[in-house]
Amino acid sequence: MSLIQLDKIAKKEWNDLTKGSTPTVFVGNATCGRSAGSVEVIDAFKAEIEKQKITCNVVEVGCIGMCYLEPLVMVYKPDSPLVCYSNINVKDAIELVDSHIVKNNINKEKLIGVLGDDKQNKLPKLNSTPVMKPQVRLALQNCGIIDPNNLNHYIANKGYFGLQRALKSKPENVIEEIKKSGLRGRGGAGFPTWRKWQFCREAVGEQKYLICNADEGDPGAFMNRSLLEGDPHSLIEGMIIAGYAIGASIGYIYCRAEYPLALVRLNVAIEQAEKKNLLGKNILGSGFDFHIKIKEGAGAFVCGEETALIASIEGSRGMPRPRPPFPAIAGLWQKPTIINNVETFASVARIMQNNAEWFSKYGTENSKGTKTFALVGKVKNTGLIEVPLGISLREIIFDIGGGVPNGKIFKAVQTGGPSGGCIPANLLDIKVDYDSLAQAGTIMGSGGLVVMDEDTCMVDVARYFLDFAQKESCGECAPCRLGTKQMLDILNDITSGKATIEDIELLESLGEGIKKGSLCGLGQTAPNPVLTTLRYFRNEYEDHILHKKCNAKVCRELKFYDILADKCTGCHICFKACPVKAISGNPKEIHIIDQRSCIKCGMCLEKCPVKFSAIECNAGSKN
Repeated sequence: MSLIQLDKIAKKEWNDLTKGSTPTVFVGNATCGRSAGSVEVIDAFKAEIEKQKITCNVVEVGCIGMCYLEPLVMVYKPDSPLVCYSNINVKDAIELVDSHIVKNNINKEKLIGVLGDDKQNKLPKLNSTPVMKPQVRLALQNCGIIDPNNLNHYIANKGYFGLQRALKSKPENVIEEIKKSGLRGRGGAGFPTWRKWQFCREAVGEQKYLICNADEGDPGAFMNRSLLEGDPHSLIEGMIIAGYAIGASIGYIYCRAEYPLALVRLNVAIEQAEKKNLLGKNILGSGFDFHIKIKEGAGAFVCGEETALIASIEGSRGMPRPRPPFPAIAGLWQKPTIINNVETFASVARIMQNNAEWFSKYGTENSKGTKTFALVGKVKNTGLIEVPLGISLREIIFDIGGGVPNGKIFKAVQTGGPSGGCIPANLLDIKVDYDSLAQAGTIMGSGGLVVMDEDTCMVDVARYFLDFAQKESCGECAPCRLGTKQMLDILNDITSGKATIEDIELLESLGEGIKKGSLCGLGQTAPNPVLTTLRYFRNEYEDHILHKKCNAKVCRELKFYDILADKCTGCHICFKACPVKAISGNPKEIHIIDQRSCIKCGMCLEKCPVKFSAIECNAGSKN
């Protein structure tokens, strides 16, 4: 069956759901939705629909990105736009069946907005809300909209027409189209995608391989996972196009086993594509063969590095190897191999479905298109976003993210995960593109953005990320294996008040040496959190060392707890809560903390009744 015939069937099914005579309920059922209770919400909708004996479709979709509002539900009624609701629980689901579906009454308390125009009720548009308005959804255009388990939904929204266009063209013309688009690898380094493909196409070898890096090991990152769970066919289409362009017939998706839902939906999508001749032998009658296999990773952060990933697929321990030769020349089983990440392949599919000019009109001169980010940490609107490259950090954090909650002051944002750096408040207007972030001492990475407020200790943040990188080091090269351990020891000394001022210079020297001497990207970027916090927050290091003080009151050894005599009523609650009996005092008498015995666990502060607030935490050391 041709793609045109498939599209005709797909569009009928899609139009019946979104424009037909039967109401439809779309429920966000990705990992974030499930953790918030979306499975129970789906069951509640189905049960109430059956109970009321009405006809209504219930469709599972991926994550639209507003994770802080999950479970998200969209309701379609004939001759009306899609109405989007937030924070829907089982009770809300039952009520929506009766109020919205049966009686056509919109619940404005749970309403976010509508997809399309609602001239009758004059409801706000979803894309005009503060969270969505600055976004441009290219890679994520289907996420939260279509059923990821339904191939027809993808095809009805231009799916696989990019592949058809590529197969009707010459491979070199496909590479030229990607070149015109300005697409750079979305996995972190930002290497021009077309150039990497060109190297591999020109490499000598009858067998060539294509690999999708879906390992995504950065703490707080979930861009790839959301794409896989919400729109797996976009990855598959992009991979087939790339395979055709470089001359590869076999592709691997390297996905961590900790992404069970993504793996399920990937397997379903691959099976569906194969049945419709969109994947496998003689794709769409073109004579081009391409097969995709899935390799489950064991969660090693180092396997996000190209050569370590290749070793893992080959069945060896995931350890990097020296380059050159680069994978494009000698990669998987020493054959020419291209590795791109999930977002890169999804972008390839979008570019070929439309054109290079459509994609390149967004972004900056050297950073074209859009980028997805996982916006997490001390920010009101956590979730997955997609914005044009060149947008400022301020726009992302305050316009889209809604700023820092609880009236706290913004302090820093970590970009690029453990391999990135911390950007301070005075650089909030920096452009988010590859070159600007590099000048600030950090990287784009795969797209993690961790926001921090005034209660964050930047020395402790550097210690946390370095501890992660040190534990994830494969240990093959000495600069990474030994250097990160020595840096971590120094940071532990600083956060416990045991360091000297000379240790700051030693940290900088070690960091630069590790960057220059490490074998792979893990070691080469591991010092970034330390070096950027030293660059922008040196005063905090000096306070820890010279004054034995953590002003954020995070570092345990550099803070103390005290009981306020004018507020203590002798309720005896803190006395009972202290695990080491460091608090003394009879009931209804003022209590005292023995600082020598106190282990600074904070249980006394946690248990002290708010109405008394008789215990305070102070920066520094009392003794």
